[in-house]
Amino acid sequence: MAIGERIKYIRNLKNFTQKYLGQLIGFPEKTADIRIAQYESGTRTPKADITKELAKALDVSPLALDVPDIDSELGLMHTLFALEDIYGLQAEEKDGETKLSFSNASVLRAVKAWAEQSAKLKAGEITKEEYDEWRYNYPKYDTDSEYVKLLSDDLNNAMLEAFEDKLKNQ
Repeated sequence: MAIGERIKYIRNLKNFTQKYLGQLIGFPEKTADIRIAQYESGTRTPKADITKELAKALDVSPLALDVPDIDSELGLMHTLFALEDIYGLQAEEKDGETKLSFSNASVLRAVKAWAEQSAKLKAGEITKEEYDEWRYNYPKYDTDSEYVKLLSDDLNNAMLEAFEDKLKNQ
């Protein structure tokens, strides 16, 4: 989720208007809502000092607004929090272990497909190269995917030509 989407999401959680949030961080009343709308739509990106002011006004960490850096543990945690907001990711303690799960059905199916490929790798049914090929080309090789696999333009045009006469007669 981009920074603008995060600002909007958290602003709505706090029941703040764009104008109110803009005024809280010091924008003039006349332009406060316009500036916040620009950030939320992505037409402008707030500089670091404005992001800090927005976070302070919204009473959140600046990391909760910024595009997360998953190369750090804090960035990863804020990525997981964003996934909770967007896709229903849940962290829970179960049988003495911490587990992550999704309540979003589409994401759950995709994660289950990932788990199946991971299990095949661990069982020696596929190689690391085959596993990586699956991951880095997802959903291309996922036979259970709900994603539509589109025909190439050439094949589509050839099929249209082949059925053109039948289409005209109907």
